[in-house]
Amino acid sequence: MGEKSYERGFPVSWEELHRNAKALSWRLIDKGPWKGIIAVTRGGLVPAAIISRELEIRLIDTVCVSTYDHQNQREARVLKGVEGDGEGWLIIDDLVDTGKTAVIVRKMLPKAHFATIYAKPAGRPLVDTFITEVSQDTWIFFPWDVEPQYATPLAKQRQG
Repeated sequence: MGEKSYERGFPVSWEELHRNAKALSWRLIDKGPWKGIIAVTRGGLVPAAIISRELEIRLIDTVCVSTYDHQNQREARVLKGVEGDGEGWLIIDDLVDTGKTAVIVRKMLPKAHFATIYAKPAGRPLVDTFITEVSQDTWIFFPWDVEPQYATPLAKQRQG
């Protein structure tokens, strides 16, 4: 699974993602008011849509940073930034992993509030608010990345 060795797969359903995005909204509601949301593409788009509804925020922009190619991390590239220092803005992403993207976005928008649904230990210090921490060796399978298929039972996987 990619350049690094991922020991665990963590599949996330649409329902679970929606529930977690709503939980993130609960954590963010009293931290505002917000000027708007800046979604980190592409993973932050779906959570940003849910959070924008829950917090009744209609102004949404995007920061476009490319660090993944399927499951391989590569050098980060900023494809689209935004103006300003981020004051009063809420940055939304699905996940903070190694922190590569978060470092870039933080430099770009140092005064924004950065929130993610999932956080891994290496990137967790870079976000202000998150819902669930997962281990660094876990690959999260988001619902937009997967199709239903047969899954080998864990006991059979260990047998080799």
